[in-house]
Amino acid sequence: MNVIETKIKDLLIFEPRVFADDRGWFMESFNQQVFEKALADRGLEIPNFVQDNHSFSKKGVLRGLHYQLNPHAQGKLVRVVQGRAWDVAVDIRKDSETFGQWVGVELSDENHKQFWIPAGFAHGFIALEDNTQFLYKTTDYYSKECERSIVWNDPTIAIEWPTLDLPNLLLTEKDKMAKGLNEVE
Repeated sequence: MNVIETKIKDLLIFEPRVFADDRGWFMESFNQQVFEKALADRGLEIPNFVQDNHSFSKKGVLRGLHYQLNPHAQGKLVRVVQGRAWDVAVDIRKDSETFGQWVGVELSDENHKQFWIPAGFAHGFIALEDNTQFLYKTTDYYSKECERSIVWNDPTIAIEWPTLDLPNLLLTEKDKMAKGLNEVE
């Protein structure tokens, strides 16, 4: 498993080794020991995963930027198993030197990359293809009472989303009405 560091110390990209031949391919999609060692080697907190989620999106669906407050803040290990998505994490830890900064990575069924996003980050993605299936391993359970959102196009964050038909994105009402970074709880 190749571990790629990003411009924000806590965010990591995992590239599994894929073994392919004329029958297809095989990969180890998750290994607790490898994951823990990658975090421990970088002095990062090691989480426990408690829930797996699976979403299906049409091209142009934008989900996020979502996060949960304590005591149910969530870390997420995410990947795409069908299609392609541009995935983004935004540092919302007010005491962090990287507060308000973001990292984006393309996740796809072809590149097999996984993105580790610890608690303290807002998360979102846009489906770049129809039939995009997205998997999440989370470190806490979903809590409607603790769920919050930041608007996807907040100018203070200035995420460089892929150039799709941005005025015609498919968003939920909740995501359309999300608050700005300056209102993060």
